[in-house]
Amino acid sequence: MSLLLERLGWLAQHHADGVALSNESTDMNWGQLHQQVIQLRQALLNHAGRAIALVGDNSLTWVVCDLALLGLAVRVVPIPGFFSRQQLDHVIAQAHISLVLGQTTDVDHFAEMIPLDAVLPLSSAPGIRLGVLPAKAATIQSYEKVTFTSGSTGTPKGVRLGLQTLEKTALGIADAMADVAIKSHLSVLPFATLLENVAGVYAPILQQVTVHIVPLAQLGFNGATHFNVFAFLQQLQRVQPQACILVPQLLMALVLACEKGVPVPSHLKFVAVGGGKVAQGLLCRAAALNLPVYEGYGLSECGSVVCLNRPAARRAGSVGKPLNHVELLFDDSGEIRVRGAVMLGYLGEAPSTTEIATGDLGRQDEEGFVYIKGRKKNLFITAYGRNVNPEWVEAELSSHPAIAQAALFGEAMPENVAVITVRTGFQWTDVAAAIAEVNQRLPNYARVGRALAADEPFSPANGLATANGRNCRSRIQQHYRNRIHNGEPVMSFFEQLNQQTERARGYLLSAPVIEAVPEGRFQLTGYRYFLEQAFHHVKHTVPLMMACGGRLPQEKEWVRKALAEYIEDEYGHQEWILNDIAACGGDKEAVRNGVPDFSIELMVSFLYDQIERQNPMAFFGMVMVLEGTSIKLATQMGKIVQQKLELPDQAFSYLYSHGELDQDHFEFFRSLMDKVTQPGDQQAIIHSANIVYRLYGDMLRSIPLAQETPANRERSSHAVA
Repeated sequence: MSLLLERLGWLAQHHADGVALSNESTDMNWGQLHQQVIQLRQALLNHAGRAIALVGDNSLTWVVCDLALLGLAVRVVPIPGFFSRQQLDHVIAQAHISLVLGQTTDVDHFAEMIPLDAVLPLSSAPGIRLGVLPAKAATIQSYEKVTFTSGSTGTPKGVRLGLQTLEKTALGIADAMADVAIKSHLSVLPFATLLENVAGVYAPILQQVTVHIVPLAQLGFNGATHFNVFAFLQQLQRVQPQACILVPQLLMALVLACEKGVPVPSHLKFVAVGGGKVAQGLLCRAAALNLPVYEGYGLSECGSVVCLNRPAARRAGSVGKPLNHVELLFDDSGEIRVRGAVMLGYLGEAPSTTEIATGDLGRQDEEGFVYIKGRKKNLFITAYGRNVNPEWVEAELSSHPAIAQAALFGEAMPENVAVITVRTGFQWTDVAAAIAEVNQRLPNYARVGRALAADEPFSPANGLATANGRNCRSRIQQHYRNRIHNGEPVMSFFEQLNQQTERARGYLLSAPVIEAVPEGRFQLTGYRYFLEQAFHHVKHTVPLMMACGGRLPQEKEWVRKALAEYIEDEYGHQEWILNDIAACGGDKEAVRNGVPDFSIELMVSFLYDQIERQNPMAFFGMVMVLEGTSIKLATQMGKIVQQKLELPDQAFSYLYSHGELDQDHFEFFRSLMDKVTQPGDQQAIIHSANIVYRLYGDMLRSIPLAQETPANRERSSHAVA
C-alpha cells in the first residue's frame, strides 16, 4: 500500500474538513480529495499494466489523477507543457504510452497535437477523460513514474522512479521541514516537474499542508522563457502562502522586484530554491530583503531533493545537509555519489544499481553541510592550463540585474567567452558594466574576456536549456561556435572527422539491408545474424577501451577519464544481445562459443593492432562509426523489424537501448573529439573510422535478406510515389 494514500486516508478520517487543495474558486478538503482519488482509482484498475501520460496545466484534477495512480501496476509519465510535437512523439514511443489521462480540456488539447483513437469518459470521475493512443501497449508489472529530462541533446531522456524512492524522498523532505510548521504551500513550478510533484504535492500531504494551485499563465508564465513577476506577486498577495519552490531565475525576478520597492511578502516562511547553481550574492540580496530563501540540491535520478538548508541547519554557500534517507559519498575526483534513493534506471537501459554517480563535484564539511562546485563534465581547461567551473562564473553573472542568462566557454582558449541573454529593460552597456563588476570578484583565469549577445533566451523550446533552466551547454556552444571564436569560421575536429569519413560512411549506408528493411524484405534469420555479429564485436568494446586506456600517455589523462565513464556505461552489454537472441528462438550459448563473420573478426583485430602498435586514439574511430550508426538507424529499424517479425520487446533490448543510450554518448563523443588537437591523433581517428565504416558495411552486406516479391515492389513504388 502507498504511504501517501495511507496518510491521505488517515487525514480523511481525522481531519476530513481541513483544506487539502485550493484554487481561486474551490477548496477541496481531505475527505473530498480521498473520496475522489479512491473513486478514480477504482476506474483505473481496469487499465493496469499500461503506460499512461498525465497531461495538463497545474490543477486540482492533475493532483487527483496523480494520486489515484499511485501504487497501481502502471507507468505514469507526466508530460511537460513545453514539449514539442517531436519530443512528444519520442516520449510516446520510448515509454510505450497507450493512454492519456487528464481533465477533459487538457486531453482535448493533447489530441490536437497527437491524434487519439478514442476518448473514454470515466463515469466515477466527471470532468476527467482517458484518451486511447494507437500505440502498442506496454506490459508494466509494478508502479513506476517516468520523468523526462530535456537532456543535453534536446532529446528527452526518461528517468524511471519506483514508488519507494518517491515516497522516501517526500518523507525525507517532510522530516526536514518538521520544525518549520508550514501550513500552506503555493505550487509555482509545473506539476510535471518532478521537484514540484514530490516537494510541492507529496511532502505537503505528509505534513498536512494545504496546497494552493494556480494555472501557470496566471502565475506569470508566458511560454518557456518569459515570466511576469508582477503577476506572480499578485498571486502571492492573494494566496498568502507560507512556502513555495523557485528556480534561480524566478528568485532573481522576485529579488529585483522587491529591490525596486515592491513590498516583500511577509507571510512567506520558507522559499526553497533549486534546479541550478545559485550565486552567493543573490542569496545575500534575498537575505537583506528578509526573504526566507533556502538553497537545496537534487536530481531526478534520486527522486528530486537530496540536500536542503533549513532554519535550524543552514550554512551560507552550501546546499544544506543530506536528507535523512540518503547517504552521500565523494570519490577521489570529488564526484558526489548518492545511496538510499535511486532510480530504477533509464528507459531502454539496464536497471540502475544501489548508487548514483551524480556527475557533480562537491565536498562535505565536518558538520555535514554539502558544497557543490559544478558539473564534472563541464569543467574546462584554458589555454594557460587553468581549470574553470563555468557554473560558478555563470551564477555570478546571472545574479546581476542586467543579465538574465549566461553561458561561459573557454576550453583551450586564451580568453573566456560568455554568451549573454540581456534582461528585459536593460541595454548592452548595462551588461558590459555588469561584467566589469563581476570580473573584479573573480580570479584572473576565470574572468570574462569577451561577451556575446544571445539571439534569444535559452529555453527548452529551442533546446538550449532544460525545464529547470539549466544550460544545455554543448548545444549553446554549437549554436554560437563561429561567434565564440571571434567571428572566424571554425571547423571543429568532429566536423573534420565527419567530413573526411563521408565516402566510407556512404558505403555503409548503401548496404542493401538498409533499403530492404523498410520495404519488408527481411526475415528472422537476418535479424539473428545481425545480433550474432553484434555480440562478437560488442564483447570486445570494454576490453578495447581498457587496452586503449592502458596505452595512453600521462598527458592524456582526460581521455582515460572519459574511457572510465564509457566502461561504466558499456560493461556487460554483450549479455543483453545474447538475451535478445534467446528471445528470437536462437541458441545463445552456441553464439557465445561461435566465431564472427570475417569482416567483424578483421575489424576487431585491426582495432587491437592500432591500439597496440600504432596510436591508441584510433579506438575512437570505432566509436564514431558504431554510435553514429546506432543513433541514425537502431531504433527506427528495430521498430520495423519488430512489427514485421512480430517479436517481443525482449528481443530488442540491445537495439532500443543503444538507439537512446548512444544519443547522449554521441554528444559526449562530439565534445571529446573537439578537445583532440594533435594532428597525429586526429589522423589516427580518421583512418580508423574509414576502415571500420568499410568493414562494418561489409558485415551489413552479408545479412541474408528475404527475396523481393511483387507485393514488396508494389509497396516500394507506392512509398516513392
